Amino acid sequence: MHVVVLGAGYAGLTLTRLLEREFPADVEITLVDQSPDHLVQHELHRVIRRPALASDITVSLTDAVDRATVRVARVEDVDTDARTVSLSSGSLTYDVGAICLGAETAFYGLEGVREHATPLKSLDDAKAIRTAALGAFSQPDPRLVVGGGGLSGVQVAGELAALAREEATDASITLLEQYDTVAPTFPANFQRAVRSALEDQGVEVKTGATVTDADASAVGLEGDDRLRYDAFVWTGGIRGPTPLSGDRPTVRGDLRLSDRTFALGDAASVVDAEGQAVPASAQTAVRQARTVAENVSRLVAYDRGGDKDDFEPRLETYTFDSPGWLVSVGDDAVAQLGPTVVTGRAATALKTTVGAGYLSSVGAIRNAVDLVGDELGRT
Repeated sequence: MHVVVLGAGYAGLTLTRLLEREFPADVEITLVDQSPDHLVQHELHRVIRRPALASDITVSLTDAVDRATVRVARVEDVDTDARTVSLSSGSLTYDVGAICLGAETAFYGLEGVREHATPLKSLDDAKAIRTAALGAFSQPDPRLVVGGGGLSGVQVAGELAALAREEATDASITLLEQYDTVAPTFPANFQRAVRSALEDQGVEVKTGATVTDADASAVGLEGDDRLRYDAFVWTGGIRGPTPLSGDRPTVRGDLRLSDRTFALGDAASVVDAEGQAVPASAQTAVRQARTVAENVSRLVAYDRGGDKDDFEPRLETYTFDSPGWLVSVGDDAVAQLGPTVVTGRAATALKTTVGAGYLSSVGAIRNAVDLVGDELGRT
């Protein structure tokens, strides 16, 4: 019996660790990722200002798992009917599989945006944004533009504003969002607090600003306005992974894409057991992994049972239920717990606790300690 997990982000690594605890040694588990390390994506923006943090937010996959086989390769295609995976080096077959490949940056075919903007999906991206920002600071009247006012864009804009202060420059940081508010998919009180925190950090927030194109020096906006920039970051949306043709396939509450294949995390468009569309986030990916771990276990037990006269097991369903939301805004943070929104030191401490707790959950105790130490040193 061979279980394959494709992708070692939040969903994939959590799922793999849960399956290791569940299965006996004769069930083979393979974890595939194009990188040998797990990246704590929700802390990636901090590398823009603190490059040394890169080591704190990367965890070796071989250290993070117990007995699963880690295969470092790029997934190129998945045939869910044949249960085969084409890799950049060879192929795999599986009895039960899970697609946890995450999402890629969406550029929506906007002319020049892909060519001139830097996304934030990797450590190399974070370092490139830092290099571009520092280069911009050496110019007269430096202007930095971030396209996309979701949580990722908010965090990037906050870090750039804080970096500008540390470099003693009067650079302008502008955040563009096509909707009428930043963090548009979140509750209104959270939105207001996020905007206020951005403005307190010196970020100019332009809502109702739809990007139409970009060239080497300016971003085009709907209405024929052009916004000059010296550095341009794009966090304007996500698309599905390339092996799924850029699609995020819709899965329902049991998270099953096909008979023996699941899709979860940012790779899928999830509609939960109550018919609610689930936002793409780290916390939802981790919770979906728990549901999939249970369902994979039930299917493996059924397939190993030998009596196929029985009905297939009833699968568990996932229901979206977030305890709250957290976002960093430079040296500040905004947290929502139920209906209550908090900012300042309390929110920053909460975000640090969540980050350290996640690192501890994947066995990276040293990383968690270093992360907390860095945060305490800044407050």
